[in-house]
Amino acid sequence: MSESTVIPLNAAGLAIETESMRIIDAEVPLPRKFAGPEWTVVRRMIHASADFELLDLVHVHPGAVEAGLSVLRRGCPVITDTRMALAGLSARLYAPLGCSLHCLIDDPLTLALAQSTGSTRAAAAVDIAAREYPEAVWLVGNAPTALLRLLELTDGGQVVPALVVGMPVGFVQAAESKQALLEHVGIPSILIRGRKGGSALAAAALNALAGIAVADIALAGGKA
Repeated sequence: MSESTVIPLNAAGLAIETESMRIIDAEVPLPRKFAGPEWTVVRRMIHASADFELLDLVHVHPGAVEAGLSVLRRGCPVITDTRMALAGLSARLYAPLGCSLHCLIDDPLTLALAQSTGSTRAAAAVDIAAREYPEAVWLVGNAPTALLRLLELTDGGQVVPALVVGMPVGFVQAAESKQALLEHVGIPSILIRGRKGGSALAAAALNALAGIAVADIALAGGKA
């Protein structure tokens, strides 16, 4: 292959992604359980994991997509439970929306609170973030204790989540924390039932929503 015929990396990557999405669409024929923006979110999660079992495990709260798009277009802050989840969020999507991205797991205030209360750092980080960002989008991809603490604060009226992407992974309290979120019917949420989840899946779901929000603003001529 001559130098002039080498496909640029970004173009090659886009071609691979496009083909991946075509394959997913072909392997999940119509009619699908999810449609429209919901399918865009779930398809992105399948793309991130190559796991078609997600079709039966993902739960999208009625109105969650609409609520998420609305607050993202208005530049709502996003809080993640881990640095890994934060790293999975694509800055090129959130910058045009004006959304700030935060993870307070390593904040000195978080460390001090965890030590003084005996809680996990993930749960303490929720307490600290809730004080500054009471109406944020919350993305939990790893820590069940973070999701459970967020629900406790919601029940107590200390925080009003704009959207919760709840996908902690593992064997201890992961499934239970997501079941608790499912039962909080007043919270717009996107979750994975059971033990599966993780930062990559949570970030993929929110990135999909952010991508839709960016495209909507572009179509509207740059106005949210």
